[in-house]
Amino acid sequence: MPSSAGHRSPATVDRRGFLRTSLGASAGLLAAPTFATWLAAADAKAATGPAAFVDDYKSNVVANQTPETNAVVRILGGMAKVWKTGGAWDTGRVLDREVLRANMRYCARITTSRTDAQAKEAFLYDRQHQSYAMIGGLGPLAGLYRSGAKAVTSITTAPDGTPAGKINDTLPADAPAGSALGAGSYDSDLGKVAKLVDTVRGPFASGNPAKFAFQYPRPWRMNEDSGVVDTGKKDALGYPVYDSDVVVAPQLLRQRSETPEEDGGFPSGHTNAFHLAGLAYAYAVPERFQELVTRAFELSHTRIMSGMHSTVDVIGGRIMATALTAATLADPANAELKAAARAQALAYFTGKTGTTPDTLYTYAHSDADDAYADREANARAVGHRLTYVLPRRGRKDPLTVPKGAEVLLETRLPYLSAAQRREVLRTTALPSGYVLLDAFEQWGRLNLFAAADGYGAFDTDVTVTLDAAAGGFHAADSWRNDIEGDGGLTKRGTGTLTLTGHNRYHGGTVVEDGTLVAASPNALGQGDVRVTGGTLRADQVLRVRGSYVQEGESTLELGLRGNHGPALTVSRRVVLGRGSVLSLRLDADRPPVAGTTVPVLSAPALRGRFDRVELDSTTLRAVPVHTADGLSVRLVKR
Repeated sequence: MPSSAGHRSPATVDRRGFLRTSLGASAGLLAAPTFATWLAAADAKAATGPAAFVDDYKSNVVANQTPETNAVVRILGGMAKVWKTGGAWDTGRVLDREVLRANMRYCARITTSRTDAQAKEAFLYDRQHQSYAMIGGLGPLAGLYRSGAKAVTSITTAPDGTPAGKINDTLPADAPAGSALGAGSYDSDLGKVAKLVDTVRGPFASGNPAKFAFQYPRPWRMNEDSGVVDTGKKDALGYPVYDSDVVVAPQLLRQRSETPEEDGGFPSGHTNAFHLAGLAYAYAVPERFQELVTRAFELSHTRIMSGMHSTVDVIGGRIMATALTAATLADPANAELKAAARAQALAYFTGKTGTTPDTLYTYAHSDADDAYADREANARAVGHRLTYVLPRRGRKDPLTVPKGAEVLLETRLPYLSAAQRREVLRTTALPSGYVLLDAFEQWGRLNLFAAADGYGAFDTDVTVTLDAAAGGFHAADSWRNDIEGDGGLTKRGTGTLTLTGHNRYHGGTVVEDGTLVAASPNALGQGDVRVTGGTLRADQVLRVRGSYVQEGESTLELGLRGNHGPALTVSRRVVLGRGSVLSLRLDADRPPVAGTTVPVLSAPALRGRFDRVELDSTTLRAVPVHTADGLSVRLVKR
């Protein structure tokens, strides 16, 4: 069925007549050699090449169906390397047998092994308004959002078998006054957020122009080699019977289109809509950024589960949605709206939950029954679906982050500059070599789930400033990636930054102000560590691979766990200057007792001593024992 990204369709076009008169010409322009030649020319002469996607996204209308005229078709050009569009919807030709055969085999395996519950779930997310379906990614905030936005749906259950007729999401008869389908009503407490979602899913966000251009059929019309296999028969419902191993969920049989020339599979329109809505919500409610991204991938996967789309369709839908969302958010015409939506969401949710900007994140992750509570499970689900069956081929080419893409992280990493957010996107991106992802500007290589966890590498020195007074992510944030690179990190500002990864960056770590939390043994990489102000806190046993220097009004905060080795091990020397403080926390479960001597710090050489050693105990005090190669404390009663 033709896809629509928003409530309003693009300008009405006689699609069937248009396709009859111009499909042949469009298909010819999309033939792989022509498209490859065009891309090569654009790369070789970038100064006179096509406009950046974010500057040209409004070219995505049905009248434009070539890479020269349509920015979406252009960024999806990787498809032209695996599929050559024919002169009619069923005469295309496979160019990359390995990719498209794996694509169809995956679809067949998924649809023939699905459960009835999965088929019903696929129906729900096929028929329910995509913007409404995405609200589920808000977790503990979802119910508050639905009531505050007056967002409703009429699709809450799925039939056991084939429905009697086509079912559409409509405004329920018992809906409260002012309610609206999708993201909600503009006349509501969250009207700006609803308007932002609808704007992102606006008149230039449809997948139809690209569907008509590429004419890659839906999987249930094809065999494993992407050949159309119409048997000339009709089923009991009067639909054509396609001799494919891909099975449409029975609940969706009545929803299939009878006009295949208007019903291409690539890119998936529902996938496009899920990701458009998800990223718009994530901009307004960045406290649930990763969970919303995960839900967009999960709902998009139901398109494969239902038999309505293939993996390449879903990948294509995600690519176009990522670029379209960035373009809409980067458009100066929407600057006031996006800021208002973020401010409105923050005020509404803190007011309803009794939280502050600093504690809303914790509340938004407080429900143990949240379907997206397991971050590692989310990461695995997204990781697989970023590429599905695509093989990786070729050399490793660096990514130039597409113009404007940094806006996608504007509210999630607000304390970084635009240039720093681009570096986050670059260092967390997928490698090159995936055919659909390597097209013009390479939007498909962006991994927004990983980017929400901060840098993937410090290729140059990084200075980050967090401001506790600004609240929210400005006050405290965590970088969870395993950070590599030759650069180092300097922490400034009064806020708190936590590093949780197995980090291997070599440029060293400097703490000048606020708090830097090392939440893993290797959080501080492989270089020297220097603390000149603020606090360095270790939540676990910590390893410093270089030298450790502490001076000025600064604090090292460590935990004591009895005789289990030192809390801090330094590979080279330790230098302690005036003003340095050591703050010790007793392990709550197995605290050492009075009369014991506990190792704290070990190093080949130690020069100087802490000016003060503190212990968080009302019954014990710590007596420091400095030696030439470390520090222990003897615990005595107060």
